[in-house]
Amino acid sequence: MPSPDATARLSVIIPVFRDTDALAALLGWLEQEAAGCEVVVVDAGADAACRALCVRHGALWLDAQPCRGAQLNLGAARARGVVLWFLHADAQPPPGAVAALQAAIEDGAAGGAFRFSLAAARGLTPRLIEHGTRLRAALGGMVYGDQGLFARRDAFMACGGFADSGLFEEVPVVRALRRSGFALLPLPIGVSPRRWLRDGWWRGVLRNRSLALAHLLGVPGPTLARWYRRRPRTRESIKE
Repeated sequence: MPSPDATARLSVIIPVFRDTDALAALLGWLEQEAAGCEVVVVDAGADAACRALCVRHGALWLDAQPCRGAQLNLGAARARGVVLWFLHADAQPPPGAVAALQAAIEDGAAGGAFRFSLAAARGLTPRLIEHGTRLRAALGGMVYGDQGLFARRDAFMACGGFADSGLFEEVPVVRALRRSGFALLPLPIGVSPRRWLRDGWWRGVLRNRSLALAHLLGVPGPTLARWYRRRPRTRESIKE
């Protein structure tokens, strides 16, 4: 476990929207693995249960509009740490994650992220998706927010923060951090596979790559977010 001085310098920022059960697990993990760090939860659901959970765990609760980029920027603005760690509410960080990111910063990285891993997913298809995602990141491709992005506060502020959108909000941050020094850590962070499990593995891959292409072509973030949230039509949904 990192020293109290190290965790006191770290702020964890968690955007959440109606995901209290996952948040409870993450806050419990942080109490064990990052005791003494500042935790800022930015809630877009105005959820009384989420606020009460934050009080129990000693986390700062902030109310916000449903826009992940804006939530993350608000959390960063209110955080006091010199290192900022942005985690999705359903993230499953590995043991030793705090010490690893602190070591990367001390070695000169402006920021970084963890290795993509689909949490509790079994079978060949999830492993292929993990391998493809890791290869893309290793070759200099985009790293996304579900991989536990972290950054020095000064580097984050210099890049202008997250895009004010509900999808691909991390793109300008990652691009700026790559120019300043980006550490892709070998520790795996668990990413929830629930959308893949609901919609289908390869349909999920196709959806994600199509959205990334649309983003490159200039489709606005709010439009992409609506497309992302739209549930695919399946035989079961048509029968409903």
